[in-house]
Amino acid sequence: MKLGKIVGTVVSTQKDQKIETLRLYIVRDLSVALEEKPSFVVAADSVGAGVGEVVLYASGSSARQTDMTQNRPIDATIMAIVDQIDMEGTLLYNKATDG
Repeated sequence: MKLGKIVGTVVSTQKDQKIETLRLYIVRDLSVALEEKPSFVVAADSVGAGVGEVVLYASGSSARQTDMTQNRPIDATIMAIVDQIDMEGTLLYNKATDG
């Protein structure tokens, strides 16, 4: 899984029937220090996330392992909304205060 931040939405009126019900977000990759990287993915949301949230996402075949994305043509899926990140005893992120 990778760490990312939802920075936008993707709206498509014409799409494959297998992905019609999925919400799509633009997810910017984050470093461990929560700095935005230039890379991004378009990811299907399987957990009810929203713009501005820090998330964990999976890509490749792992993206098709959720109940919502199984057997669908998805290459990236948001699989968790991050509440806290603690590294080496230091709280790097707390959704309640930083989000």
